[in-house]
Amino acid sequence: MISNPSQSKLKYLSQQRWPWLLLAASALIMELTALFFQHVMHLEPCVMCIYERLTMLAIVAAGLLGAIAPNNIFIRLSAFAVWALGSVWGLLLAIEHTDYQMNPSPFATCDFYPNFPEWLPLHEMLPWLFNPTGYCSDIVWTFLGYSMPQWLIVSFAIYLCIFIVVALAAILPSKKSA
Repeated sequence: MISNPSQSKLKYLSQQRWPWLLLAASALIMELTALFFQHVMHLEPCVMCIYERLTMLAIVAAGLLGAIAPNNIFIRLSAFAVWALGSVWGLLLAIEHTDYQMNPSPFATCDFYPNFPEWLPLHEMLPWLFNPTGYCSDIVWTFLGYSMPQWLIVSFAIYLCIFIVVALAAILPSKKSA
């Protein structure tokens, strides 16, 4: 009996360290790009940008967690859960942020201050990373006609699609063929 080769390869990948590190590195590059936009190009992040930044950091954390012990089922499943949470939450935030930009309204606006727990005021602890200074409805950057939150929709959708394919291959039993 031979198992499905493509499913076996994907299952094997989820048990290796380098794919998890690749996931973390790709999300870290996105974070560094956001910091470049903020601190070099002087594009002010809004509250939604800060929340989207947190979800991208969740994907970095998922990759690092998975890389710790990719053969440990508990660690791997925890990393999958964090990856899913970051991807889905990021996608939903990017869609909401895009709506603020495409349909500006005085009745539908984002907050001026982030809603972090009182015991973890990230915007005060790390203001260079988490303090919003811009407005959600402002379109301050475009590439190929799409704004930053629109590109984040693409990015988070890609992370989510890859998650679904890899997680299903890792969780589902391999099909046997004659």
